[in-house]
Amino acid sequence: MTGKLYGLGLGPGDPELITLKAHRILTGAPVIAYPAPDTGPSFARQIAAPYIGAHQLEVPIIVPMRVERFPAQEVYDGAAETLARHLDAGSDVAVLCEGDPFFYGSFMYLFERLSGRYETEIVPGVSSMMAAAAALGRPLAARNDVLSIVPGPLDDDIMQARIEAAGAVAIIKVGRHFARIRALIEAMGLTSCAGYVERVSLAEQRVLPLADVTEITAPYFSMILIYKGGEGWNARTAAATE
Repeated sequence: MTGKLYGLGLGPGDPELITLKAHRILTGAPVIAYPAPDTGPSFARQIAAPYIGAHQLEVPIIVPMRVERFPAQEVYDGAAETLARHLDAGSDVAVLCEGDPFFYGSFMYLFERLSGRYETEIVPGVSSMMAAAAALGRPLAARNDVLSIVPGPLDDDIMQARIEAAGAVAIIKVGRHFARIRALIEAMGLTSCAGYVERVSLAEQRVLPLADVTEITAPYFSMILIYKGGEGWNARTAAATE
């Protein structure tokens, strides 16, 4: 009998936002794997730390944090082989995923390599986008609004077209692209419709109207939400964050 592979969504950072199901599997799995940078701690492990026991075997999956391209396929090939050895030995393996495993999550690359060979279960998690809307105190979309999720690294012309076509927009992966993205939003006349959230659900969380952000850079874990629909949420959001 082989072990079972789990992809556990842990939510945006607050350990209390881990679902009951993810907690049950996390505390019961003999092997815990998680992505980790080659420098610094693993954010996924930090979220789960209160629930990891000394009896559990931990398997860090080292993923280089680089702007330039790196051999990602080799990283996931090697990680899949390592996890397969534990699964073949009959041990269940829980892979920790910040946010949700299938929402821009690295777990999908392990899923691609292992799900055809082993029983696999995905446990969804609270995404940072949902947590950011909650922190901002403004619904993401309503009625027939079209919500677009726009990655920050996109070129300006593509990003502008996506924003123009939607009633509500979540710009993720802002980080080092913040100054350029804010300039584009200002040029489109949408600054008053935009809210900024960084490190959502963590102790150092910041929630501001985009117009009130004075920095020219943003941390990796930051997001901009834009609402252009017919509801009067922008004014209420500005008042709530003052």
